[in-house]
Amino acid sequence: MSRISVRGFAVASATAVTTVGAVVGVASGSTPAVDDNNFEATAADTTLLADIPAGQQAQVQTASLTQQADAQASAADASAKKSAEEAARIQAAKDAKSKKQAAEDKLEKERQAKEAERASRDEVRSASAFATQSSYTVAEVQAMARQMMPADQFQCFSNIVDHESSWNYRASNPSSGAYGLVQALPGSKMASAGADWQTNPATQIKWGLSYMNGRYDSPCGAWSFWQANHWY
Repeated sequence: MSRISVRGFAVASATAVTTVGAVVGVASGSTPAVDDNNFEATAADTTLLADIPAGQQAQVQTASLTQQADAQASAADASAKKSAEEAARIQAAKDAKSKKQAAEDKLEKERQAKEAERASRDEVRSASAFATQSSYTVAEVQAMARQMMPADQFQCFSNIVDHESSWNYRASNPSSGAYGLVQALPGSKMASAGADWQTNPATQIKWGLSYMNGRYDSPCGAWSFWQANHWY
């Protein structure tokens, strides 16, 4: 009688092999070639199914099948875990690449915005570009202001001047000493922009812009502060 090794047991007949369904290699769909010497050596270390009491054979066969099922399940779990880890790694790499690209895009937009702002500021006229006059109308003063600052800042600047002086470049507050379009306090501060600060609205606008940009980053920043505090 030939012995056939089945997960630690030697089955004594082909019928038993069919019942157990656990010939080494059957689970994977292949039957390895084994020479007689190796076969006998392997079988020598196993237990014949025929040697096991009949009442325990079914239990032994079931245990063998269970062992194989557990081994296959463990292999499947390991494979699934490996696949999940690889998928997570790939996704993490994609996320990192996306975040990097988003950060680079943001920096590029900020750079472009700064360049546009700088170009806009370069295009504005300086106070010295305007001819000196003996007097100026409100429309003339407003036209000066439009040409001396970026277009997107004029309305904010205008809002402040409306409240502070109603575009009167000679407006004076006798109690506080504030003077001019932007009501500099004291008015003599505007001398840093030009000696004609009392009579030249362009000089006053120049000083006002410098003050708003320096303290609030822009006229619109100054206007936001003014709305919250009614002074700036």
